[in-house]
Amino acid sequence: MKNMLSISLAVFCVLCQCARAETDESQIRKKIDLIAKSKDATIGAAFLIDGRMFKYNDGHRFPLMSVFKFHVTLAALKEMERGRTGLDEQMRIRSAQMDENTYSPLREKHPNRDFSISYGDLMRYCISQSDNNACDILIEYAGGISEVDRLAKRLGVENLSLSETEKSMHADMSKCYGNWGAPSSVVELMQLAYGGNLLTKEHRGFLENIMKETSTGADKIKAGLPENVVLGHKTGSSDRTGNGVKIADNDAGVIYLPGGRKCFLAIFVKDSKESDETNARIISDIAKVIYNALSN
Repeated sequence: MKNMLSISLAVFCVLCQCARAETDESQIRKKIDLIAKSKDATIGAAFLIDGRMFKYNDGHRFPLMSVFKFHVTLAALKEMERGRTGLDEQMRIRSAQMDENTYSPLREKHPNRDFSISYGDLMRYCISQSDNNACDILIEYAGGISEVDRLAKRLGVENLSLSETEKSMHADMSKCYGNWGAPSSVVELMQLAYGGNLLTKEHRGFLENIMKETSTGADKIKAGLPENVVLGHKTGSSDRTGNGVKIADNDAGVIYLPGGRKCFLAIFVKDSKESDETNARIISDIAKVIYNALSN
């Protein structure tokens, strides 16, 4: 009788937890609906915590823009592990590899000349400063964009496709749609990278640190969080088309919660006719809704 009572109580507790989780998700969805209401844009979001995934408008193909630099860096780290290459080892960069017509703090530091840089610093430029030349050099090192795409697919991540480099997207803006993913696909990949044995402990810690060092997007997810909350993230943003449409404004990353818990989240804005400030506020407002729900 005692055992039956204990089992019944345990089942009851589980059902209560599930009911509360469903209620919380319903409230989050309603609040995001209010944020998205009347906005001339397609908005999607996903977050994963404690094994539970929340998805909002996840069925669209959202252009990833520079968020895909996370995918590139992950593939480059895996290539380093195969070749037993150290983060401090040097890579020789030719001047011809540095595109002149793209965003590149690395090129500005080494104008019109060959130079050497450590693999670790090259990745830091790619993630933390969103350097386009660093990204394309790492794509080449990892075996090409198709290999970056294959890594995610081998890990079982669906609703994701990568076919373009920074150079190809800058040459033809329509190709920005070639690198796409559902918000949940980015969340899943980040969770895999931060947990388990996908990366060595050294590389996992390094990736976490350079994500925390990101200098872009202070007005996106970060703006929706209290100042003392640690965030590691990667932003992505496009130019506007001739019709004034912003192809994508994105932010994806990891919120570090008390007790060592991590919340992986991605918030994407696609084909927006809103201002850059409004796009950023959409992302920060959704991040605030998610954080407050988790805190409560």
